Amino acid sequence: MAEKRVARVTEIIAGSPTSFDDAVAVGISRANATLRGITGFKIQEQNVSVVDGQVLEYRVRMEVIFVLES
Repeated sequence: MAEKRVARVTEIIAGSPTSFDDAVAVGISRANATLRGITGFKIQEQNVSVVDGQVLEYRVRMEVIFVLES
C-alpha cells in the first residue's frame, strides 16, 4: 500500500537586481534553507520595480510545495 502524505503550499516573494532567473534562484535557495520536504515550486507572477525608467529589481511570486512531516 502506498504511503499517505499531506503537503502544504506557502507563498514567497523573491527579488534580484539581475534577472527573473536570479530572483527564482534566490527564492529557491532561501526556501531550501528554511523548509524541509520541498517537492516543487510554481511561479505565480513576475514583475519589476522601476525608478526613472530603469529596472531596479526583478521580482517573482512563487508557491513552495512541501510535504508535512509525520
